[in-house]
Amino acid sequence: MTKVGGPPPAPRRPRRADAARNAELLLAAAKELFAEYGPDVALDEVARQAGLGNATLYRHFPTRADLLVAVYADEVAELCRGAAALSDLHPPGDALFAWLDDFVVHVATKRALALAVTEGPEQPRSELFERWHGSMRSTADGLLARARAAGAVRTGIAVGDLLALVSGAAMTATDADHARRLLRIMRQGFEPPA
Repeated sequence: MTKVGGPPPAPRRPRRADAARNAELLLAAAKELFAEYGPDVALDEVARQAGLGNATLYRHFPTRADLLVAVYADEVAELCRGAAALSDLHPPGDALFAWLDDFVVHVATKRALALAVTEGPEQPRSELFERWHGSMRSTADGLLARARAAGAVRTGIAVGDLLALVSGAAMTATDADHARRLLRIMRQGFEPPA
């Protein structure tokens, strides 16, 4: 907001190419290390893995929370982007269940990261979580509508119920492979009777 009589805010300059590359290197390193060691990995290790100095890390991500948010946002965006590719490659029912397979693995393997991002009393974090949840729900809803229109799933299945069941399987499974097996079992109940 501009103060009355004050100068207008300076326009944001686009990121320099090397700065953008450094941010991508840091995100890739953090993603890999968080997947292997969890979200509490030392930030010095993230910078080292990216081949950059700590100052560069803190210039892009001043706090651990900033880095966690960036990594999880990237994970959610990647999951949602995958739906379009699956829709292009598979019939509607198969596209839905291929995406649900990605979703169940996401929930089973990214739970600690999601909880680390959303822990704490800060309201913006819960708003981010709601936005991410909304984008995943919207993606699932589009896939489900196509599958329903093609007769590949029962008509009475609501997207909220579908995601609750799949998320429940992911959170109670012993690992991602177990979660995927539970999804395969659920698929039989979601499909219309022969």
